[in-house]
Amino acid sequence: MAIRISKRCGYALRAVLELAFRGDSGPVSVQEIAGVQGIPPRFLEIILNELRQAGIVASHRGNAGGYTLADLPQRVTVAQVIEAIEGPISIGAGTVDTNEKGKYVRGDAALDQLWAKVNASMTRVCRDASLETLADWERRSQRSPVPDYSI
Repeated sequence: MAIRISKRCGYALRAVLELAFRGDSGPVSVQEIAGVQGIPPRFLEIILNELRQAGIVASHRGNAGGYTLADLPQRVTVAQVIEAIEGPISIGAGTVDTNEKGKYVRGDAALDQLWAKVNASMTRVCRDASLETLADWERRSQRSPVPDYSI
């Protein structure tokens, strides 16, 4: 079983991480974020609006307008971003509907406890990881973006 986050949530994380990289250099336009991160601009506008409603980003109007983080990168967590886009962090596993007759079968209670522990661990990791942490991990990595020369 592969546990995946949605493309929308991945885009949201990349967008706020881009804002964290920019620091306090001022608002960043949707087009800039979309271009650097390879996110469709219209889709990004919807995502940034959700993040604005959740208080994670702030929007600024005018010619030099765009988006900034609403708080310091060390205060914004991965969990906040995921929960703003997807709701509570969960792998969605459980035993409630695994038995076609809807009855308890041996092992259901044990598996329910296992999935509860997995969910709690994932939530803890995401709450402990701030945007500043992610930005630091990226800066320390030896990888760099591959230029796209397509026209």
